[in-house]
Amino acid sequence: MPVQTIDSSAAHRGRGVGLGLALASAVAFGGSGVAAKPLIEAGLDPLHVVWLRVAGAALVMLPLAVRHRALLRRRPALLAGFGLLGVAGVQAFYFASISRLPVGVALLIEYLAPAMVLCWVRFVQRRPVTRAAAVGVVLAVGGLACVVEVWSGLSIDVVGLLLALGAACCQVGYFVLSDQGSDSGADTPDPLGVIAYGLLVGAAVLTVVARPWSMDWSVLGGTADMNGTSVAAALLLSWIVLVATAVAYVTGVVAVRRLSPQVATVVACLEAVVATVLAWVLLGEHLSAPQILGGAIVLLGAFIAQSSTPVKPSPEPVASGGPERELSRRSTAA
Repeated sequence: MPVQTIDSSAAHRGRGVGLGLALASAVAFGGSGVAAKPLIEAGLDPLHVVWLRVAGAALVMLPLAVRHRALLRRRPALLAGFGLLGVAGVQAFYFASISRLPVGVALLIEYLAPAMVLCWVRFVQRRPVTRAAAVGVVLAVGGLACVVEVWSGLSIDVVGLLLALGAACCQVGYFVLSDQGSDSGADTPDPLGVIAYGLLVGAAVLTVVARPWSMDWSVLGGTADMNGTSVAAALLLSWIVLVATAVAYVTGVVAVRRLSPQVATVVACLEAVVATVLAWVLLGEHLSAPQILGGAIVLLGAFIAQSSTPVKPSPEPVASGGPERELSRRSTAA
C-alpha cells in the first residue's frame, strides 16, 4: 500500500508538470503569429519567415541532434514525418494563412484538427465514435461557420481559409507523431532528439521550397510596424526562434509524453486564445462578436471531442474523440 501511494503521488506530480508544460507550450506557440505578421508586412515572404524560424531553431537544437544521433538509425521514418508534418507543414501553412487572414481566425481554423481526425476515423476508417465526440465535431464545424461568417457569402479569404485548413491537417500529424513510441519502454525515442531532428528535416525541406538566397535580408536589419509601434525586426525574429519555436516545441512534445495526445491537445487549444488576445492588443486585429462567439464554440467543440476519450483503450477499435494514441500505438506495432 505505501508503494501504491508513492506511485500515485508521483503520477499526480508528473501530470501536474505535464499540464504546466502544455500551458507554457500553448503560450509560446500563441505568440508566433503576432511576431511573424509584422515581418511579413515589412516585406518578407511568409515562407522566408518560416525558414528563418525553423532553421534558427534547428541551429539552437543542433547539440541535442548530435547527442541523439542514434535516432537516425533507429527511427528514420519518425524523424522524417515529424519534420515534414509537425514542423515544415504546420508552420508553412500557418504563416502563409496569416498573411491573408487575422492571426486569431487562422488559429481557430487550425484548431479544427480534432474534428478532422474524428471525421477521418468515422468515414474513412469506418470506426464508431462516441456521441460526445460527434457533438464536439458538430460544434467545431458550427463555430467555424461563425468565424468565417458564412452568412456574408464567405467574406473571408478563401485561399487563406484553405491554407489554415492545411495547417490543421499537419497539426494532426504533429500530435500523433509526438506520441510515437511513447509506450516502448526503454526503447522510447527521446523527445528532445525527435524535436532536434524534426527541425533539421524541416529546415532542409524548407530550404528547397523557400529558396532563402532570394530573401531580402535587409529587412532583418530594420524595424517592423506593430500597430503603429516600430519594433526591431531582429528582436521579433529572436522571439520567434527561441521562444515560439525552440521552447514551444520542447515543452509541447514533453507534455504530450506526460499527458497523452488527447489531454495535451485540449490544453493546446489555449494557444488560439492567447494568439487572439495578443493579436487584438498588439496588432489591433479586432474580431467581430460573431467571430468571437464562433471561436469559443470551436474551442468548446475541440474540448468535448478530446475529453470524451476513455482513460483506458477499449479492446475493440473504438475511436471516441482522441484516436491519436491508438493510431500511434498501431504505427509502433507495425
